[in-house]
Amino acid sequence: MTWSPFQVSGNAEHESRSFIPNKRLLPMMNKKICMVGAFAVGKTSLVKRYVESLFSEKYHTTIGVKIDKKNLTYQNKDVQLMIWDIEGVDIFTDLKPSYLRGASGILLVIDGTRSKSLETAKQVKQLVDDNLGKIPTLLLINKSDLRESWQFSEDDTKSLAISENNTFITSAKTDQNVERAFERITHLMVED
Repeated sequence: MTWSPFQVSGNAEHESRSFIPNKRLLPMMNKKICMVGAFAVGKTSLVKRYVESLFSEKYHTTIGVKIDKKNLTYQNKDVQLMIWDIEGVDIFTDLKPSYLRGASGILLVIDGTRSKSLETAKQVKQLVDDNLGKIPTLLLINKSDLRESWQFSEDDTKSLAISENNTFITSAKTDQNVERAFERITHLMVED
């Protein structure tokens, strides 16, 4: 008799199969992360840096949503991150709640060089909270490579009510804290 991950029972007419768990065959855990924030805060650049280890100075506007995948192993569990890079919020575009549906975690991104992105983040966070309730959320204060041009301090972000453990100063350009932020959101989603 050959080994099979399925155990067969019954006669040939009414055969049923039940799965015999095997670590090699355990399904991959899928987790959806939504990248949200104002336009041009660096969401796309952060995703590209994390998924492809690349950075480009060229600005690419996201229209709608762009979805990237990254497979990793976290505490002996295979995890597939589905990273939804959602178009930036501005005076012409609102965050569509339908994009948030099914999210396991949120990365709220602001641009340290634009105080308006902090004000937009407050509105976006309220929309996320209203639609998803309590969900793992990280704040990424992006463009740390331009810190001398920042228009607000880290203290100004306290109004977003995101703990210091879940706040990261990032740079897609220099790769500062990009990996750490994605590791943290993965930890929060898997342990949740």
